[in-house]
Amino acid sequence: MGCSAKTIDFYNDRLGQFISNINYLRATTISIERYLNTIVPNQNGLATRHASYRAIKTFYHWLNAEFSLNNPIVGISAPILAKPIMPALDENQVKYLMELINNIRDKAIIALFVESGLRLSELANIKTDDINWSEHCIKVLGKGRKTAFAPFGDMTEKYLKAWLSEYTPKDNIWGISADGIATMLKRFEAKAGIPCNPHTFRRTFAVLLRKSGIDTMTIKELDRWESLEMVQRYTRSFSFQDSMKFYKSPLSP
Repeated sequence: MGCSAKTIDFYNDRLGQFISNINYLRATTISIERYLNTIVPNQNGLATRHASYRAIKTFYHWLNAEFSLNNPIVGISAPILAKPIMPALDENQVKYLMELINNIRDKAIIALFVESGLRLSELANIKTDDINWSEHCIKVLGKGRKTAFAPFGDMTEKYLKAWLSEYTPKDNIWGISADGIATMLKRFEAKAGIPCNPHTFRRTFAVLLRKSGIDTMTIKELDRWESLEMVQRYTRSFSFQDSMKFYKSPLSP
């Protein structure tokens, strides 16, 4: 189905633990519920239990579709998750991070993360021909191996052109792999003392757009999400006070 290596690892982990504890061919709704209740919640509340529920549900839907086997998870409701506010950087933090970096390539990577909301795998695989300078967008291979486009702004253009003027790409435009980029980000996080990872940059992209007055539907399209729920989840730090900056009374002239 075009799943990433991380997604496959997720299913191997969650389903491996389930199958080692439960005879999945003879499982009942009650036995699955009992199994889920044995899972110790992590620091995010019920996140680990919910992850197992999602994996088991997908597994039984597949078994039912492929082999017409009984689907005992149909009657089980998903565990209710807490809704923590995950970190996103503000403009000053982004500027501070950029000032700490003295490498043109790394500045281009950070700028592109923040201005495009790209996932790590998408950013790491960019080739020269994927960049449309006139339209300020980049062709990427997203989730499910779907071709999509991501925007970029003036800061990215500045550093990206400077980097490509001194480096001739052989594969991707960076000269390092996704793992190399991840290692570089961990180094900057330790140096800056602020979150510095692709998920934080993806949230930062969405939150900064919301704070500039961009509606959630537009953000959904720009960041290639499949649902508005995902936008709302990533922009949870957008507050009532932020909304008030755009408020105008319906009775005002």
